[in-house]
Amino acid sequence: MRFTDLIGIPFANKGRSKETGYDCYGLVKEVYRRYGYDIPEYDALYKDYTDMCRIDELIRGNTKHYPWKEIKEPVEPCLIALRFGSPDGVVNHTAVYIGEGRFIHTRERIGVNIDRLDNPAWRRVIVGFYQFEGEKHGNTGTCEEPLQPAGWAGSKEN
Repeated sequence: MRFTDLIGIPFANKGRSKETGYDCYGLVKEVYRRYGYDIPEYDALYKDYTDMCRIDELIRGNTKHYPWKEIKEPVEPCLIALRFGSPDGVVNHTAVYIGEGRFIHTRERIGVNIDRLDNPAWRRVIVGFYQFEGEKHGNTGTCEEPLQPAGWAGSKEN
């Protein structure tokens, strides 16, 4: 699966398209769509602790409406729940594991990018890995050679 068309698209609060930009969950929805899944919508402004806790509820299954199952090790695709400056265990950022130790996500001031799980900065903010248990609706993405993060030792871009 290739994601080169997403790299560099700016972060946009509540963003759900390439034209408007993506927030972290909007990007998760797009990546999962490419894998053939239609995951549930999530809508928040991420402006305060209450909104951050809504992400946590969505991902950790504290509500019965969202079919996410926690898994020990990442599989392609799986949602990665992360926390930035929030209390321990509270999820306020999401990404998608795309295989070979890589994940795709978006951040303010950076936009959509690919990082590595083995980066120590990321390992310490990962809350968990979650597999979507909903039905697959057919792969609508493109199957091409995977994109590697710039500078990755195994990348063909080097």
